[in-house]
Amino acid sequence: MTEELERADNDSPWKEILEAYFPQAMQFFFPQTAELINWERPHEFLDKEFQQIAREAELGRRYADKLVKVWQIQGQEIWLLIHVEIQSKSEDIFAERMFSYNLRIFDRFAKPAISLAILCDTDPTWRPNQYSYNYPNTRLNFEFGTVKLLDYQNRWTELEASDNPFATVVMAHLKTQQTSKKLGERKAWKFSLIRRLYELGLQEKDIRNLYRFIDWVMILPKALEAEFWQEFKQFEQERTMSYITTGERIGYERGKQEQGQTLVLRQLQKRVGELPQEVRGRIQTLSLEQLEALGEALLDFTAIEDLFNWLEANQTVH
Repeated sequence: MTEELERADNDSPWKEILEAYFPQAMQFFFPQTAELINWERPHEFLDKEFQQIAREAELGRRYADKLVKVWQIQGQEIWLLIHVEIQSKSEDIFAERMFSYNLRIFDRFAKPAISLAILCDTDPTWRPNQYSYNYPNTRLNFEFGTVKLLDYQNRWTELEASDNPFATVVMAHLKTQQTSKKLGERKAWKFSLIRRLYELGLQEKDIRNLYRFIDWVMILPKALEAEFWQEFKQFEQERTMSYITTGERIGYERGKQEQGQTLVLRQLQKRVGELPQEVRGRIQTLSLEQLEALGEALLDFTAIEDLFNWLEANQTVH
């Protein structure tokens, strides 16, 4: 049941939110490093440079990695390598990989990088923070900054009181982990975390960005998602703020509708052959419910006449 609710690309919401609120991420997770940085000067994401040092073979695992150029208060530039370990499993060679990336940046660009890791897994004992070896004449000890999201479970009141976007990110992440088998509870938390964004008095843009993160990670089965939306629509109406229902919700429905249309058109073509443009046009005006009904009905179609008959009987004329 819960396996079906896994999304394949949990790195993308992290990448988006890190890009949108990078200074706040640094201030929230790594305040000592953040203090070195002059945030008045623009920071720059070095995606191309990161691609040059990342091995293709490693793309199988889910990471959100960012290489960022910032300016120190003293005036010189520094590079930060931020690694978000999304997968919920610990990994033996993690520290070695952190060292390897740091070394590759130095080797390729002659830049020392500050290496930082955010660990999203559920193992309280897994806390990699250094890579070292020690021989009589050669010694190396590479240390990197690590934050463990699990530790914030004991700092919940601090999270609730914070208006830093990453307090919300951590709350959504932890509550998703804690409710993998309690989806009704997940729905309640999803609602209260999104409501909290309004109560913090955040701007519309920030509410939308954080809503997208929460919505992406706190996945619900279809029936609970529909209930959530009913409750949420009512909440927005009461507050007379329709930030999300008019924007993202329509986008969400439209995305599902386009997927439904594509699938139905493909299936119809297999069943009854090439569709005239006028028929395609009519299918594109169907609602999500009608598309689902057609998806079931077409399994019994044998000729294009069956489709015409179905459209006559089921399509409401606007």
